[in-house]
Amino acid sequence: MINLQMILGNRSFLWMLLIINIFGTIYGYYWYADQLAVTPWYFLPFVPDSPTASLFFVFVLIAFLKGKSWPLMEALAAITLFKYGIWAVGMNFAGGYVSGSLSWVNYMLIFSHFGMAIEGLLYHKFYTIKRWHIFVVAIWVFHNEIIDYVYGEMPTYSVLNAYTDQVAYLTFWLSVCSVALVYFLTIRMKPKTS
Repeated sequence: MINLQMILGNRSFLWMLLIINIFGTIYGYYWYADQLAVTPWYFLPFVPDSPTASLFFVFVLIAFLKGKSWPLMEALAAITLFKYGIWAVGMNFAGGYVSGSLSWVNYMLIFSHFGMAIEGLLYHKFYTIKRWHIFVVAIWVFHNEIIDYVYGEMPTYSVLNAYTDQVAYLTFWLSVCSVALVYFLTIRMKPKTS
């Protein structure tokens, strides 16, 4: 029987994930280059959502490899990886539905972002997250929604421009679900210590 926790904690596996996430993060920031070039400097941290989520996870993996934990970064990574991973999968499928087709790029984005959504959750038993970490990250995530959908700094998906209100509404509830899911996995399900 496969011991998932042993695989996840294996240093070779952690190194593999670290390398994948470093390259994914770099590619993600490159993907946003055109949008970042016209973004006011004070909104820059809130525009490249997926690569920033994977950057958070890079820091988590480095901490694990050093035998340490960084609970605030763990909460940032777990919540944003799930949220933006699922968001990108949904946006690519929705874009394909509206346009009538999915390209190989869409499939690549769907596959990679689904992996993103899952990887952060897989490590929930390794995290040392407390309630206040979840609270701080919830503020970050909902503040990001305001920047995206009130100030118009959301990632550009031109094929879905006519559906911005619906995307904003669904994104809000995806944020709620992401925060609740990570809270449930890391706080509610954690065994009580005496």
